[in-house]
Parts: sequence; structure tokens; C-alpha cells
Amino acid sequence: MKGNGLWLRKKYRLRLALLGALLVVTQLAWGQPAVAPSLPSGTLGAVGSDTMAGLVLRWGEALTARHPEINLQFQAGGSASAPTALIAGTTRLGPMSRPMAATERQQFIDRYGYPPLEFRVARDALVVVVHRHNPLDVLTRQQIDAIFSTGLACGASQPIRRWDALLDAEQWPYGRIALHGRNLASGTHGLFQQQALCSGQFRVDISEHPGSSAVVAAVGESPNAMGYAGFNHLTPMVKALHLTDQHGNALAPKESAIQRGEYPLSRDLYLYVNLPPGEALPAAEQAFIELIMSPEGQQIVRASGFVPLPPSDLNAQQPW
Repeated sequence: MKGNGLWLRKKYRLRLALLGALLVVTQLAWGQPAVAPSLPSGTLGAVGSDTMAGLVLRWGEALTARHPEINLQFQAGGSASAPTALIAGTTRLGPMSRPMAATERQQFIDRYGYPPLEFRVARDALVVVVHRHNPLDVLTRQQIDAIFSTGLACGASQPIRRWDALLDAEQWPYGRIALHGRNLASGTHGLFQQQALCSGQFRVDISEHPGSSAVVAAVGESPNAMGYAGFNHLTPMVKALHLTDQHGNALAPKESAIQRGEYPLSRDLYLYVNLPPGEALPAAEQAFIELIMSPEGQQIVRASGFVPLPPSDLNAQQPW
């Protein structure tokens, strides 16, 4: 019995040796087993548009749900803060509710030697709002300029300061129009100035607010008020006016008209990224942009009150 046990142990050791040799040969033939790729991780910092704050944070929540090791931190300082932070190197991601200005882009190029990477991530619109009971329905571009500006750059013959210039005084007996808008750091402020005022100057007596929600709230509380804000901030307290296009057609700020760019004050929303030419996006940034361009990311766009991009626009921007 003792001899048989010794023979079995020798046989078992021989089999182990043969198995080890076989593994060595297999590894030499096929190479070492591939190391599993590391999952995206880390903290993503973003600085920029107040208009996009809720949208960016929702994208961040969805990103963390996909990749628990990624955390997004967003500082909503207004669109003007995005180029500043990108140029200073304090962030790699800059959401903006307007295109980066030529001077901002050049400052970035002067700092890094290459332009920032630009993604269009959603569509939005600027809307002119009045109190919900106001009977006014439509404004022309010239009327908007005459109401909000000092220079009449869009071609109006005279400024409009009172409601009786737009409505019968018996319909809306509220005297002087009280105006509300965004502050200078806002991309909404700059874009409204460019598109609605033909780059003219705002009146100095406009009450400025740090966010579109505050503009809408102020107009909703005051029958004599009018303001401009982002489409996604509309509430039942206000009425968004139809605007006439270049052919005189009155268009409402509806999703289909905004997505096609037919509504006169439609706009794109942007994400700017600091990425040297020829380099791949870091894993966390790539995961974030993949989410934004995905059906889930564009569903978040709609759920946040914005307008999703057409599939053709999404496909044209895939950077990988």
C-alpha cells in the first residue's frame, strides 16, 4: 500500500509539471493575457453657462450612474466664465450658451497654440416673455429693438417705451414697460444683443438678473413687465410671444421650429474642450461626450427643457 501511495504522488507531481509546461508554451505562443482596461474615473471640472447648469448637472448624474468612479463638478459663472477658465487651465470643459467669440478663441490659441475643440450639444432659443394675461401676441424684430435698445439699429423709426404703443390703453392700461434681462456675464445677454438688437446697445434701465429663471419670475409677477430669457425657463406665469421672421410670418417658440432653426431667435448650445491636436480624449472626458451624444443624453436635453440635436448633427460630430 505504501508503494502504491508513493507511485501516485510521483504521478500527480508529473502531471502538475506537464500542465505547467503546457501553460508556459501557451503563453509563449499567444502572448501574455491582456490586462483589463482601466475604467474611466476621476473628477471632471466644468465652468460656464448658467443657462446650461441644470442640463450639465443632469448629464453628470447620468455619467456617474454609468461610471461610478467619475464625478462631475460644475461652476455656473455664465458663458463668459468658460473661456476665461479654459485659458487659465483651471478646467478642460467649458459649456457655453453662445459661440465662443473670435477674441476669446484667439486668446486661447495665443495661450496654447491650438484652438479649443467645439461640440454643439443641444438647441435652445431666446424668448420674449410678458405677463400671462397680457393680450399681446406678436412682436417684430424692429419692435423688439425699439423696446430694449437705445440706437434703433434694426431699423425702427422711434423707441417704444409704453404699452400704449403696442396695445390699446383700455386693453392693457399699465403705462411704462418695465424691462428685465440677463447680466453681462451671460451668453443669453450677448446673443440677444447680437440677434434681437442688431448688435445695438441695451437701455440702461433694464433690470438685470443672473439667471433666466429670475427674469421669468419677475415678469410673471408684474403686469407691466417684459423680458427675455431662455426657452427652457418658461413657466405658466408668463406668455412667450410669437416673433416674425424675415418673410413676416409669426412663429411660436416650438421644438420643431427651434430644431430646424426657423424660429428667429434659435441658438445652439456648446461644449468647449481643451484638447491638443493629435491627442485622444482622456477616458473620463470621452465618456462624458459619448453620453451627451447618445440617445440617453439627448433625452436628458429634452427633459431639461431644451431641444435635442437632429441625428445628422450628432453623427457629424463624433470625434473618435
